[in-house]
Amino acid sequence: MPRQMWSKRPRKPAGEVDEATGTPKGEKRRERSERPKPTALVAATDILARQEYSTRRLVEKLLRKGYGREEIVAAIKRLQELHYLNDEAACERQFAYLYEESRSSVRQIVAKLIKQGFPVALVTSCVPKSTGEREGRAAYRTLRVKYRQGADEKKMLASLFRSGFDASIARDAVRRFREETEQENEEEP
Repeated sequence: MPRQMWSKRPRKPAGEVDEATGTPKGEKRRERSERPKPTALVAATDILARQEYSTRRLVEKLLRKGYGREEIVAAIKRLQELHYLNDEAACERQFAYLYEESRSSVRQIVAKLIKQGFPVALVTSCVPKSTGEREGRAAYRTLRVKYRQGADEKKMLASLFRSGFDASIARDAVRRFREETEQENEEEP
């Protein structure tokens, strides 16, 4: 006796016609796939509606979708005229968010924004003059989230170095982490 597959649905007999449209029932799917390709401007607007991108990354995405260079240039110019695409403002917003809300070092933030397609000069112009205090807080928060009391000091330092923190900031954060975790243990009865 043949084994019956549960995933297979019974097929409809060929020649069935949808009464509402007058087309064969299987034709609707083909019609949807044959829709005309949207313009580069429409595609770029859809992309930007989901997430903010740099001009370079947006151009790369449109090129991968198969749009021509002239059409992309025209779309980028129009988006800039409409203020939908502004690298300076986007870079400043993203840097400020990452600087205030994350545990990442300034080096990591800069590297991330450069990887996202923002020019190096633009990204470095967003970095504040004095970052030492913020870096110390971020390194300490990283240790608090990642490690427990008694963790190996070398591992903690290596983790902070990989994250882009300076050696002095990393050592201060490890020292502070050790002191505060020891104090917390002494306070517990």
